Amino acid sequence: VYQDGTKQKRERKKTVSFSSMPTEKKISSASDCINAMVEGSELRKIRSNSRVYHRYFLLDADMQSLRWEPSKKDSEKAKIDIKSIKEVRTGKNTDIFRSNGIYDQISEDCAFSIIYGENYESLDLVANSADVANIWVTGLRYLISYGKHTLDMIESTQDNMRTSWLSQMFSESDVDNLGHIPLCNAVQFIKDLNPGLKTNKIELKFKELHRSKEKTGTEVTKEEFIEVFHELCTRPEIYFLLVQFSSNKEFLDTKDLMMFLEAEQGMAHVTEEISLEIIQKYEPAKEGQEKGCLSIDGFTNYLTSPDCHIFDPEHKKVCQDMKQPLSHYFINSSHNTYLIEDQFRGPSDITGYIRALKMGCRSVELDVWDGPDNEPVIYTGHTMTSQIVFRSVIDIINKYAFFASEYPLILCLENHCSIKQQKVMVQHMKKILGDKLHTQSPNIEESYLPSPESLKGKILIKAKKLSSNCSGLEGDVTDEDEGAEMSQRVGKEGVEQQNSMTGKRFQLCKELSELVSICKSVQFKEFQVSFQLQKYWEVCSFNEVLASKYANENPGDFVNYNKRFLARVFPSPMRIDSSNMNPQDFWKCGCQIVAMNFQTPGLMMDLNIGWFRQNGNCGYVLRPAIMREEVSFFSANTKDTVPGVSPQLLHIKIISGQNFPKPKGSGAKGDVVDPYVYVEIPEQRTKTMHQNGDNPIFDESFEFQINLPELAMVRFVVLDDDYIGDEFIGQYTIPFECLQTGYRHVPLQSLTGETLAHASLFVHVAITNRRGGGKPHKRGLSVRKGKKSREYASMRTLWIKTIDEVFKNALQPIRDATDLRENMQNAVVSFKELCGLSPVANLMQCILALSMRLVGPDNTPLVVLNLSDQYPTMELQGIVPEVLKKIVTAYDMV
Repeated sequence: VYQDGTKQKRERKKTVSFSSMPTEKKISSASDCINAMVEGSELRKIRSNSRVYHRYFLLDADMQSLRWEPSKKDSEKAKIDIKSIKEVRTGKNTDIFRSNGIYDQISEDCAFSIIYGENYESLDLVANSADVANIWVTGLRYLISYGKHTLDMIESTQDNMRTSWLSQMFSESDVDNLGHIPLCNAVQFIKDLNPGLKTNKIELKFKELHRSKEKTGTEVTKEEFIEVFHELCTRPEIYFLLVQFSSNKEFLDTKDLMMFLEAEQGMAHVTEEISLEIIQKYEPAKEGQEKGCLSIDGFTNYLTSPDCHIFDPEHKKVCQDMKQPLSHYFINSSHNTYLIEDQFRGPSDITGYIRALKMGCRSVELDVWDGPDNEPVIYTGHTMTSQIVFRSVIDIINKYAFFASEYPLILCLENHCSIKQQKVMVQHMKKILGDKLHTQSPNIEESYLPSPESLKGKILIKAKKLSSNCSGLEGDVTDEDEGAEMSQRVGKEGVEQQNSMTGKRFQLCKELSELVSICKSVQFKEFQVSFQLQKYWEVCSFNEVLASKYANENPGDFVNYNKRFLARVFPSPMRIDSSNMNPQDFWKCGCQIVAMNFQTPGLMMDLNIGWFRQNGNCGYVLRPAIMREEVSFFSANTKDTVPGVSPQLLHIKIISGQNFPKPKGSGAKGDVVDPYVYVEIPEQRTKTMHQNGDNPIFDESFEFQINLPELAMVRFVVLDDDYIGDEFIGQYTIPFECLQTGYRHVPLQSLTGETLAHASLFVHVAITNRRGGGKPHKRGLSVRKGKKSREYASMRTLWIKTIDEVFKNALQPIRDATDLRENMQNAVVSFKELCGLSPVANLMQCILALSMRLVGPDNTPLVVLNLSDQYPTMELQGIVPEVLKKIVTAYDMV
């Protein structure tokens, strides 16, 4: 993931894996789970001291006990009675798992524990895949809930809502009441219900079914239609999620859905009415809508809808304070906007401006030269790029300036024209842009630029300006010619060469100078000179090479400089292919205008597009407070935690993928793709899923520490694992601040930014700020950071006695607050672990997990929740197991 612009080199490990999911039938019911358990599975039994035993586990045919073999014990002891099971716990969440030496080698998604007996013993197991683990967890929870009545319960739900709904739909298609419909109708029917499915895959499934029954003809019966629908349109990962929250039913009622929305999706103030609205919106079966029940199909519809998109809808509109000075924002900026290919010999075209402005760009570049017939033209000087007439560009800018955003647009005017054609430029701009031009002189009493809010609908000209003491109709100013650098060699001496150009001067007419108000272009000398002499309305441009030098050598000064002044960074002239620099390298220094080649797709433009999504795509993103406040100090090359900023832990689980298209231009492998996903924050990747692009199950989890959340981005990339070179399938880039937690779908986009139809990733996102030492799994009960080793915010000495004295008094309260926060976080982790949950869990999930343990065998309460105090308290009732005493003590600590 991208946090500070640095990208670790990606390990290109080729991995091979095979899904152990039964290929002949998908799991889509409790009946499927029970049948699989009766057939049995090989599971690894984990014991203390890193001991692992491979055993074959199976459910007795009478469903009364769970057995394993071979075993040194006699067969009566190598079993657990189902009725003695207290809880089935997912993940590596018991003391045996946590203290085991091979903890790191065990997948969280393949591990589960059976807690049984009066002493709450645990049988800790690891399956060969997440699917197998889910089968056992789901089946065992059903058996615990219904005991010997499990079969009756399963049979009563066989004719469930889904079957009734599909039967009704089939009957509506079978207008002549023949009991069958043509194959082509059945295929189209399923395609309409699940548009992501490929037509040939549906046809093939029907033909396989007919072949297995030795049936001739192409007519499809109702039973065949329902069977193929079950097979193709059931996503097991969503089915297992549904039963987890459905109190072991085949549907969610309004209370189940409320619990899911609150505990997993982080939705606040959920009511039964909200649950009912969701059910009525997404449940396809009329029966479900009427009864307030969400079937597997309704739940799938909901999870794939915009309501469960990973991007927080709050950020789809302008949601940040727009009344801060202009210098406090990152500004979406374009370089050589007029180009639609490379910057050396590519064509110039007004469509470059249309595209950039429609994408929310707020700073475009106009490189203007004398043209024929006294009409100025735009192109890259000293190159072979074609030319466009200045007037037509101003026309287009006038038309599209505020198409995507009402906030100010900056025209970076690089003027190479004679005085005569400068006057023509002025006429065109005044006539076409009129009142949109902001020409009001800056207020010298102020210290900062106006805000985007106060400049709505205004166009600012960034260009050279004559000095105030120039009395004539024209004067000379220094030339800053980015284009001339194309012909220079920018190497080690690149900085000196750039500065050597400061001697060049050119004539500027007063009329053009007067159009420049609060974006006067000046040459940068050094930070100390700027701090003393630069006016807030003066703007410096930095070649990428020079900006990188300052980012590395003067990171603190660069951030402080950008608190008050606008800085524009443009790509190195050596990028003749119009490749892009990494904008985060300069955003982390506070540089507001990082000019990108919008015509060049790829990673860097993905970052730029993703970044500016976070504020309604209005082209302005408010920088972190630590980069704006006068007294704060932030250094751009900080790799550790930032004083005063609480780091966040981001947990991402890549669950599955849907409908991955074949990579463009890849022909050798036919329709087969071998997808894998990598997540960049720093980068981590999943295993490869071979020959499965329709619904690959990845089930892999990653964890990242985010030290400055406001500057971090997450990028999901799906690639096709190939021997020659991995092919790009799709990507999605999102600012950390826009992530929604819970179960979410990530829409995938093509290399050029278009959304790929029906292609997505299914993920789970959790964000915590758990602290502690040691390895991730030991940050909890076993290892705590000692009080002395805690990271406390420190004060930067300003050597101004009165200020330093005032802030010295704040040190102790800050230390106390840090202690309180960290003690609370540690106590919460302890509570989660005792509840049998991972540190990713939230308190709502803890109470849910506890609910099944709070009642004794005769239904008498062992623990009562007292809700009358400000915070709920737990009160023990009589003699309770030791484990419950520990849980109540841990809860009191929180």
